[in-house]
Parts: sequence; structure tokens; C-alpha cells
Amino acid sequence: MTRFRFAKRAHKIDREYQFWQEGVHAELVFSEAMMREKLDYIHANPVKRGYVNLAEHWRYSSASHYAGLASLIELDSW
Repeated sequence: MTRFRFAKRAHKIDREYQFWQEGVHAELVFSEAMMREKLDYIHANPVKRGYVNLAEHWRYSSASHYAGLASLIELDSW
């Protein structure tokens, strides 16, 4: 119960406990443009954290595939 009380503390003041993580909600990807936006966001995360200088350098990212470079696994482009 202590963990639930801690999770609630940062977000809500109208309840004692919070079970769900705040800010994580499913979102329908309804177009190719939106899919590209989400991919770009995901690809940028290792760069923002300072792990790599280019998204394509992150080993576990599909960024290298979309940049036309060799990637860790084979992907089908849409």
C-alpha cells in the first residue's frame, strides 16, 4: 500500500491511493503521418538521454532501418 500512496502523491490530491501510472494512455494511430510522428519520438529518446549522438546509432532502435542502414533485425516498412 505504501507504493500506491507514493504514486498518488505526485499527481492527485483527491484520493489516498493511485493504482494506474499517470500519463500512460493508449492512443489510436490512425494515419501514416501519425505513425511517423510516434516513430520519430521513440527514435529520438536515446539521443535526448545522451546515449548516442544519432538515433541510428542506438542498437535496439529501428531508426537505422528507416534511415536505409543495416539494422539488428529485419523489418517490413509500411
